[in-house]
Amino acid sequence: MAKARNRQSSARRLAVEAARVGEDRRCSDIVVLDLRGISPVTDYFVILTGISDRQMRSVADEIAAAAAKAGHALFNVAGANSSNWILLDFVDVVVHIFDEKHRRYYDLELIWGDAPRVRWARRRKTAPKKAKGEQDGF
Repeated sequence: MAKARNRQSSARRLAVEAARVGEDRRCSDIVVLDLRGISPVTDYFVILTGISDRQMRSVADEIAAAAAKAGHALFNVAGANSSNWILLDFVDVVVHIFDEKHRRYYDLELIWGDAPRVRWARRRKTAPKKAKGEQDGF
């Protein structure tokens, strides 16, 4: 039971981190869907809209690197050379990176409309700490 809970928690963290990477790299319309109990295939979908094929590939590479660093193996990649849809399959988490046209066409949020959306916090950008005695400069 504890292993299953840890695996689910780890999958959720990966989904949220993928959303954050997308946000950091200027993807839009970022959605994380919780498919546990709804899909027999995966636990989470992360859906992002990219700006260009280069940006989409860069985001996919960065998500894969962040996942590997956290111990998640990339099971499969589809569309890596595509300019309209890249899919990263981490088994428990599937990341979809679309261009705007294909995002609207496939409308995964409508297809998986029963899935709750995961609220994920954007990273807080904190100001660097000031050294003792340092003041704001203009």
